[in-house]
Amino acid sequence: MKTRKIDVDKGVTFGDGALTFIAGPCVIESRKMAFDLAERLSALADELKVKYIFKASFDKANRTSVDSYRGPGIDEGLDILAEIRARFDVPVLTDVHEPWQCARVAEVCDVLQIPAFLARQTDLVVAAGETGAVVNIKKGQFMAPEDMAQVIRKIESTGNRRIVLCERGASFGYRNLVADMRSLLIMRELGYPVVMDATHSVQRPGGLGTGSGGDGRFAPAIARAAVATGVDGVFMETHMNPKKALSDSANAIAFREVEGLWRKLIAINEIVVNPKG
Repeated sequence: MKTRKIDVDKGVTFGDGALTFIAGPCVIESRKMAFDLAERLSALADELKVKYIFKASFDKANRTSVDSYRGPGIDEGLDILAEIRARFDVPVLTDVHEPWQCARVAEVCDVLQIPAFLARQTDLVVAAGETGAVVNIKKGQFMAPEDMAQVIRKIESTGNRRIVLCERGASFGYRNLVADMRSLLIMRELGYPVVMDATHSVQRPGGLGTGSGGDGRFAPAIARAAVATGVDGVFMETHMNPKKALSDSANAIAFREVEGLWRKLIAINEIVVNPKG
């Protein structure tokens, strides 16, 4: 089904047949770490001639444990994201957790992301819509894909139609998620571009007791399957050394594996968009 085309900035779009990549660390661990990954990912995107958005969170407010690393906070975090945007000439994305953050984040970031746990928080969703920025809404693990129609209505009530829907798996019993590819097709019928969050779809929420576990080895397969359905973008968290990542270490894709995966996804998308025979 044809979806609305969403213009982000710097030549990046969703919904025009091209595959857009959203990638970066789960959380900003340091300025140096964020810049290093942004430089490598931007260079790879240029080499492969793909559309790319850098992502990183300045605060992971919905962690399992009170002792979990949350990030540098909004002040330092937005400064780092603004520098990355300017230096590498790429759009940037980050999470918002409270309505008051939206306007301030939109001054720096091209895409405001609504975390899955907060997809039904009306005040937050409306505040994000009121900024006029692109809003990437992650479907809650507890929501049916059809439920996203009401989240869309909340954003559209502000006059903002720069909306992207994101699948990140559905709860399957306790501490487990399953990726249902039907969800991608159902959400596309709502008329907006759909992105697959490959790395969070293999998460095991609370699986470590004091943090989330997961199995990142399955993330590339989830990404390939999603692109084969015709999604508009793929979201993935990456890290130079996932085992040492301060957040979601079990799910991140090692940067050394990103190029090979992106090349495969580009090839699959080409078949989907331009089938032969």
